[in-house]
Amino acid sequence: MKVTEHIEKAQGKTQFSFEILPPLKGETIQSIFDAIDPLMEFQPPFIDVTYHREEYLYKELENGLLQKQVVRKRPGTVGICAAIQNKYDVDAIPHILCGGFTKEDTENFLIDLGFLGIDNVMALRGDAVKSETYFSPEKEGHAYASQLVGQISNLNLGKYLDDALENSAPTDFCIGVAGYPEKHLEAPSMDSDIYFLKKKIAKGAAYIVTQMFFDNTKYFDFVEKCRKEGITVPIIPGLKPLATRKQLNLIPHRFNVDLPDDLIMEVLKCKDNEAVRDVGIEWCVEQSKELISKGVPVLHYYSMGKSESISAIASRIF
Repeated sequence: MKVTEHIEKAQGKTQFSFEILPPLKGETIQSIFDAIDPLMEFQPPFIDVTYHREEYLYKELENGLLQKQVVRKRPGTVGICAAIQNKYDVDAIPHILCGGFTKEDTENFLIDLGFLGIDNVMALRGDAVKSETYFSPEKEGHAYASQLVGQISNLNLGKYLDDALENSAPTDFCIGVAGYPEKHLEAPSMDSDIYFLKKKIAKGAAYIVTQMFFDNTKYFDFVEKCRKEGITVPIIPGLKPLATRKQLNLIPHRFNVDLPDDLIMEVLKCKDNEAVRDVGIEWCVEQSKELISKGVPVLHYYSMGKSESISAIASRIF
């Protein structure tokens, strides 16, 4: 079932969903099941599975030259989605990126998803790899998420890259995209960020999931700006509870997200990360309650592969 259909079916009741990471190469899918099992009692209609593109390492050879090696640390997104839908009978939503994909790769990826009966995809540009200063697309790939959304929408119309195909069957993906309540770190302004978000919607995106935020005012202001610009699709808030003191510095730097002073001061008072985790849970619970009171369609939690904090929050909310 499509995400938009799940929202419509809920008739205004806020639903619970979460995002997981594929396990590191060498680990089994049991680690995924162990993270999902404690959260199934909260009846998620869908679960997101991230996609992690390749990284580049350079190995020094005996002659002193460097050999470029491609490494995939977290493979398996498509297989994990198939396993989740088979085991739990819930919709799994794979992330698909511009980075690391040619248009042909993208089409083949989508064909595989269609064969598996997957109804939703999350279309993202993706980040630059560690060896890049700025994001660089593949030679025959997409530079922007709006272009990726356009290709998926074309496939939904039965338009494949090979124009010679006859009687080609259309796909029927519901397309999600990312939104940034505090703007994307590369965007020159909030207005420009909304402008490019509108492009993704115009190309066929049906819903938005936001970057994490810790001040609900940022989300409410973002939704208001989107609505004023004519964006009418559901806007799902993304939440993440703080878990370690180190995240006070890591999250603002990596995600261009501000942390409220009250939250910062509470974390600084903590003697250890167990206390930080308790503060993070309490803060996220209060965020969740306020968002539900305002009628958000779904609360989407970034679990980072760990379910303990998310379970503690959901048990008090759902």
